[in-house]
Amino acid sequence: MFAKILMMAVFIAAVVAIGLKTRGSAGSVEGFVLGGRNVGPWLSAFAYGTSYFSAVIFVGYAGQFGWKYGISATWIGIGNAFVGSLLAWVVLGLRTRRMTHRLGSTTMPQFFGSRYDSEALRVASAAIIFVFLIPYTASVYNGLSRLFEMAFGIDYTVCIIGMAIVTCIYVVLGGYMATVVNDFVQGMVMLIGIIAIIAAVIINNGGFITAITSLSQIPVEGSEMQGALAGFFGPDPLNLLGVVILTSLGTWGLPQMVGKFYAIKSDEAVKQGAIISTFFAVIVAGGSYFLGGFGRLYAGQVTFNPETGAPVYDSIVPSMLSTLPNLLIGLVIVLVLSASMSTLSSLVLTSSSTLTIDLIKGRLVKDMDDKKQLLWMRGLLVAFVVLSAAIALWQYTSPVNFIAQLMGISWGALAGAFLGPFIWGLYSARVSRIAVWASFICGVGLTTANMFIGFIASPVNCGAIAMLLSLAIVPLVSAFTPAVPFELDEPLSAREV
Repeated sequence: MFAKILMMAVFIAAVVAIGLKTRGSAGSVEGFVLGGRNVGPWLSAFAYGTSYFSAVIFVGYAGQFGWKYGISATWIGIGNAFVGSLLAWVVLGLRTRRMTHRLGSTTMPQFFGSRYDSEALRVASAAIIFVFLIPYTASVYNGLSRLFEMAFGIDYTVCIIGMAIVTCIYVVLGGYMATVVNDFVQGMVMLIGIIAIIAAVIINNGGFITAITSLSQIPVEGSEMQGALAGFFGPDPLNLLGVVILTSLGTWGLPQMVGKFYAIKSDEAVKQGAIISTFFAVIVAGGSYFLGGFGRLYAGQVTFNPETGAPVYDSIVPSMLSTLPNLLIGLVIVLVLSASMSTLSSLVLTSSSTLTIDLIKGRLVKDMDDKKQLLWMRGLLVAFVVLSAAIALWQYTSPVNFIAQLMGISWGALAGAFLGPFIWGLYSARVSRIAVWASFICGVGLTTANMFIGFIASPVNCGAIAMLLSLAIVPLVSAFTPAVPFELDEPLSAREV
């Protein structure tokens, strides 16, 4: 227990110290939101990766999809690495950096407003971000509850309040630079932790061959396939593909992810960041889902819902980890806390800057200079952390599942609305405002309607369909409606290069 507490104390002290050290970079709006657009490849790549992979992935998704698909769940991590990271950097990185410099955009709604010459699109996209990022932010806390209770016997409420306070301190102090420097430190913890935990779990199950053999002998409900959990594509390849699409392609349209390309300092840094980010994702995402694939070997320790008989997915990974040595459990706690805080800081910074710059400035508050904008952003940042913590606490103690459902569709709704307009806006001069509106309506409408009506059985598949529709709708509608005049290839300034 002393070792666990010491590791936690050192980690929290380091996080706060980084916030104090970087506060000088947060003296302007561009500095607070984007680090002055001067962030190097290592910090940018780790910031991208740690924002991508939170406790939701490590505890929730790895446990859920590892239970459903076995070792084949590793394909989700591979998709995250090569589609969600490498391809995203290659396709979006340079174009996003150059065009946002040229347009002077610091947020995704600003990009839509400038690119499509529409204040209405800017306001609508800001509202979508606000509505769907807040519940997603709340979901970040959920991966901590069982792990902290297992390791320290600490109540979930204390965990949430403590994490919220620490995150508030360092982001309010240092803004984007505090976030990315902390992301680098937290990313290193995640890399070391994942490798150590996988090794320990495999050793606990008699080694790799023995563990795979044991897994192959477990039958899967509704499948006649023998050894499905140890198979190459698992018991349900089609739904597995839906998860790969949602969790990999979805990052291309998420404002907190795309924002990392706004801030990177040079074209060369983008190329380097693509390689670093992919390596990080292979280890962290691939490792998390690979680890989750062994979840059924711990069926005797997993909590099951007494009414449905289904496993409580958030209990699977904590059950696997409870058998580890105490020192490794302490490392796991720091790992999950790192993953959660890095994602939380990115989300609340995105929410507060978007609301301030795109909704409040010039509308609710007419005269807003840099100093006032920074004050508003810091105040809203604290408000969003408090709000997301309150939602997480309410959801934890309430039988109402609406918030949990809203959390589940956040990725699908955001990426389903923004993916097509963002990518086509970067690469095509033939995009209309009506096409962008159609994508917004389709992405939000489809995922929200499905939450209430349930015409697509899996919300994951619904989100994946929304994204693919967004990519198709924008060029299709633009072919029959007037495009917004825009010159894609204007000469670049020295700063943009």
